[in-house]
Amino acid sequence: MKIAIINGPNLNLVGRREPGVYGSRPLDEALRQLIDRYPAVEFSLFQSNCEGDIIDEIQRVGFDADGIVLNAGAYTHYSIAIADALRAVTAPAIEVHISNVHAREEFRHRSVIAAACRGVIAGFGLNSYRLAVEALLNDKL
Repeated sequence: MKIAIINGPNLNLVGRREPGVYGSRPLDEALRQLIDRYPAVEFSLFQSNCEGDIIDEIQRVGFDADGIVLNAGAYTHYSIAIADALRAVTAPAIEVHISNVHAREEFRHRSVIAAACRGVIAGFGLNSYRLAVEALLNDKL
């Protein structure tokens, strides 16, 4: 099974950025542990602060991967282009957020990409990524 994990803007700073919201554990450390936990899964990891690069990656992996775990960061709330890219590919996507976006500022309550995704997982810290992987694995059973 192939799962692509795609992260958007500022997620490269998790562990240093707003630890009260995102925790103090680096995202790359959590993703390495996730990869170790599922040795039968072929993971690809990608992070960019640029919307076009995220779209390019979705298009690159979206026809070969069995699933996409996407944390689009702030692009979640306004990127119709990312939503369109998700709709254009065959791989199902799970939208992921580290924080509970519904407990934060009102502008974070709306996702324009959620409707293009199989589901949404938010508010479980870095564990949200594991829950998304589990959801994709269970879909294949």
